[in-house]
Amino acid sequence: MPEHNIHHLASFLENWTKNDKYFEMLRLMAQLSRLFSESKTPYLDYRLTENLFCRYFKALNDARSCTAYDARIGSVGIGIKTFILNGSDQSTEKIAEFNKLKKELDGLTKMDLAKKIAQFRNERMQFANNQYGVSETQYHIVGRKEGLLRVFNTPYEEVDIDHLHLESDTATSCRFNDEKNEYTFNKSKSVLMKRFTVPHVHFDVEVEIFDEPLMLLEQFFNNQKQGISLAKKMEKGQDFVMLPLYSYTKAKGKYVAEKSGLNQFNAGGRRRNPLEVYIPIPKDVHNHYPNFFPKRDEPFSLLLPNGEHLSAKICQDGGKALMSNPNLALGQWILRDVLKKKEGELVTIDDLNRLGFDSVCVEKLHKKTPDGLEIFKIYFADSEMNYESFIENNRF
Repeated sequence: MPEHNIHHLASFLENWTKNDKYFEMLRLMAQLSRLFSESKTPYLDYRLTENLFCRYFKALNDARSCTAYDARIGSVGIGIKTFILNGSDQSTEKIAEFNKLKKELDGLTKMDLAKKIAQFRNERMQFANNQYGVSETQYHIVGRKEGLLRVFNTPYEEVDIDHLHLESDTATSCRFNDEKNEYTFNKSKSVLMKRFTVPHVHFDVEVEIFDEPLMLLEQFFNNQKQGISLAKKMEKGQDFVMLPLYSYTKAKGKYVAEKSGLNQFNAGGRRRNPLEVYIPIPKDVHNHYPNFFPKRDEPFSLLLPNGEHLSAKICQDGGKALMSNPNLALGQWILRDVLKKKEGELVTIDDLNRLGFDSVCVEKLHKKTPDGLEIFKIYFADSEMNYESFIENNRF
C-alpha cells in the first residue's frame, strides 16, 4: 500500500481494506494460536498486532512512548486494540488508567465523578495531540471470534462533557455515556473502560488454526540455509536513559521544584525569560552511564516527537541539566506547545500526574547529522515507564 495514500484519516479509511499483506500476516500469526491456547478462538497478542499494523501501514510505533496512541500515520493518531468479541459483536475494554489520581476521584460520586473522569481522559488525549502533532484520531480493532479475526475501525473521540448522562453509580463502578459512546469506570482499579461495537463496515479474516505449530516452526528453522538475525534489544545506559521531571524528598515526596527544572524561568538572581527551562539529569545517571551523553557543552541534535530537531547540550555544574540552544526552544515546546502553560504559570506534580507521566525517555539513535552532531530522541514516558523503575528495579 503506497505510503502517500494514508497520511490523513480519510485516505486511511478509504484504503485500509486493500492492504493484503497486513491481513495475510494477521491470519498467519493467528494460525499459530496453539502455541499459546487450546481455544477455537484465535490468539493474537496485542503487541504483535501493533507491530504488524505499524510495519504494513508504514506507521510510527508509539506504543511504548505515547500515553494515548499506539501508532501514527502522518497527523493521524491511532489506538490499536486486540480483544475477544462476544456473541453480539461487542466488548468493553480498558482505555485509560488513573491510579495516581485515585485520591482525587475517591470522594466523588455520580455526575461529579463522571465529569472528572471525562476531564482527565480528555486532558490525556490533548496532551498527546500537543506532543505529537496529532490532528485526527481513530481506533483500529482486531476482534477475535471463533474461527476468524473481525477487523474494524471506530472513532477515537474525546468524551463530550456537555452531553454526559449518568447510567448508574454503585460501590464498584460508575457507568455513563455522552450520546455517542458508553463508558464504565472501575473504582477499585481506577480504570476507565469503553464499549466497542463492530460497525457495518468491517473485514473478516478467516483463520484455520494449525494443530501442530511447533512442528511447523521446527521444519522452518531446520530448512533455513542462513542464520536468522535477531533484532537488537534496547540496552539501558547504552541506547536510552530515563530522566525525571520532578524532585524528591522523604518529607515532600515527589514535587516539581518551583525555581528549577521545568520552572527555571521562576528562579531568582537575574531577569529570566518566561520560556527558560531545563530537564534535570540526576547524578545517578552520570555515575551509572557516564558515556551516554556527550561531554558538557558539546552540542547534539535532539529529535522531538513531532519530528522537529533542536540543538541541545548538557549544561551546569556536574552536567545536571539538559538544555536546548537557544534555551527558549525547549521551553516553547514543553511549556507552551505540550503543557499549554500560560506565561508565568508553574508546572506542578499534579499536572504531571493528571497527564499520566513524570519522566522523559532519551534515546541515543547511534547516528549523526550531516554536520556531525550525535542525534538523540526525546519523548514523555507514561507512568509505567519512569525514572524510578529505570534506576532502581532494572526491569527495562
